[in-house]
Amino acid sequence: MAYPLDIGGIDDYPMKVGSMLLTMVDPNPGFEVAYNRWYERDHYYAGCMVAPHQMSGSRWVATRPLKDQRWPAGDTAVANPTDAGSYVAIYWIEAGGHEAWNDWSTERVVWLYTNNRGFPERRHAHTNLFDFIGAANRDADGVPIDVALDSAYDGIFTLFFDARDGHTARSVHDALGTSGAYDRLMDGTRIEITSSWTPVATPAADQPMDLGTPAGGPERLVQLLFVRGDVDDELDRVRAYTDEVAAAGLADVHLGAPFLRTIVGTDTYIDQL
Repeated sequence: MAYPLDIGGIDDYPMKVGSMLLTMVDPNPGFEVAYNRWYERDHYYAGCMVAPHQMSGSRWVATRPLKDQRWPAGDTAVANPTDAGSYVAIYWIEAGGHEAWNDWSTERVVWLYTNNRGFPERRHAHTNLFDFIGAANRDADGVPIDVALDSAYDGIFTLFFDARDGHTARSVHDALGTSGAYDRLMDGTRIEITSSWTPVATPAADQPMDLGTPAGGPERLVQLLFVRGDVDDELDRVRAYTDEVAAAGLADVHLGAPFLRTIVGTDTYIDQL
């Protein structure tokens, strides 16, 4: 296949993200190093990256100062308690490949646990599958969402909303784009991408571990914000954005959580959880 070289053909590339696995987990006290090494040196690959239609993956960590910045305080709809989930791993699944990926994943996790390659000393805060809705970029020729996990962003925000009556995740995403909310959020900031997701209609089969809080339904809007630089610099801006969403009567935020990219191959940040 010949690909156009001019910028106008950028949307013609066939590799597109269609769905996402997001898994937010805490190692049990005393097992932090063992968990980090098991996940990034075995499970990240054996349980995820070798799957069919798996496009990319990334891992992120919330230090204690970042967990203390989460909002709204005391909301347990997603993270219970609000500071649960020191690590989040995020994976893109190719559009059109979710069913094959899900079939493989369901069998794989059972095989790994049967062969003593699970890690029982961990607690899932929120692990679920989400369909891609859309994304907005700060820059006219910015990083496409399809390659965002490979673009070495320094941090992310994970935002979990529930749409109010009369709205769904998709209608909230559309309304925010039409109103210019994404432009107001990202213009002049380090935030380069705002992406929107909603729980898949058919969740994964039962797993050999508790996956934490429920995914939610079509009202649940999950947004990932990709930040180039210090996430602390954008905390006030992102809080103001979630307030704007609520003030517009669109949705209520249940979790705003900043994370840093892990430094692969090291135990950096483990002493700061």
